[in-house]
Amino acid sequence: MRSTPDSSIGLADDRDDAAGDRDSRVARDTFVRRTIGAIALLAAVGLGALLSLAVGTKPIAWGTVFDALASHDASSSDHVIVRELRLPRTLLGVAVGVALGAAGALMQGVTRNPLAGPGILGVNAGAAFAVVSGIWWLGTSNVLVLAWFAFAGAAVASVVVYLLGTAGRGGATPVRLALAGAALSALLGAWTSAVVLLDQQTLDAFRFWAVGSLEGRDDDVAWHVAPIIAVGLLLAFGVARQLNAVALGDDTARALGTRIGTTRTMSLVAVTLLCGGAVAVAGPIGFVGLVVPHVARAWFGPDQRWLLPTSALLGAALLLFCDTLGRVAARPSEIQVGIMTAAIGGPAFIILVRRARMAQL
Repeated sequence: MRSTPDSSIGLADDRDDAAGDRDSRVARDTFVRRTIGAIALLAAVGLGALLSLAVGTKPIAWGTVFDALASHDASSSDHVIVRELRLPRTLLGVAVGVALGAAGALMQGVTRNPLAGPGILGVNAGAAFAVVSGIWWLGTSNVLVLAWFAFAGAAVASVVVYLLGTAGRGGATPVRLALAGAALSALLGAWTSAVVLLDQQTLDAFRFWAVGSLEGRDDDVAWHVAPIIAVGLLLAFGVARQLNAVALGDDTARALGTRIGTTRTMSLVAVTLLCGGAVAVAGPIGFVGLVVPHVARAWFGPDQRWLLPTSALLGAALLLFCDTLGRVAARPSEIQVGIMTAAIGGPAFIILVRRARMAQL
């Protein structure tokens, strides 16, 4: 029996309706999945913060921690430890973890490179060279002074990499920026090594910063870098939609009305602020910005509007847990958080490398 034109049209409409219902169901399931994941990450950050306040060389009961947060008693040694030592360290850990996680996702998005990390623009190398220069020339070991030296060095290195990457025809491209960052990092790394090898006092002061640590930082340092990291986050979230278009390729992004140059410039400024602020106060902490975006992408997908904030939360949770673990792994001393993130991030990255999906950004 032949179908009439009307019946054919009816069948096509039914198929379209079925496809529309299926797409709506997939979108709803994806939204629920992402919402559950975001709530879980918020809970993980909260748990990590509580553990950071309670666990250490001297364990403190949960009730005492809550009492110290509610009403500070200067006569109680436990309250002093929680309020004056562990609380600033915990807040700093959240800020640094958020900055590194978001910066890693932003770098991988703007360069379309799954191996990109916050140090690809020479930020870490520039900060390290500036810190060594400050110690060597000025003889200072003040944490706040070195933090500003580190941020200035990171910013200058990013500007130089951007200028090198935009030189010549074609403007800035992901490959040019990566090559310029690698070249500048090698050059600054050589100069830094030369200085610390020639001066023992500079080496002794520099190696504590270079390992990456949250220890010994007071409230002043955290409050100075907080506005820098906040501005970097605002810029990062502001280009999230444009980065989704950039992921489709430059030609497609331009066809969709995206300004490629403006998007890359704002992204690089955001990375500089985020990485510069984090490295300035905590030193070059590795693997957080490299591994965290891949873990977040596996659950939340490639949409930068979800990936950037969830990478920030996951980075904060990871850094808090690593810092707490480092305090108890070698009691009564402690292992710096930069060593712990490398010890945990290395095997995790090897697992990620073996996944075929890793290269698909």
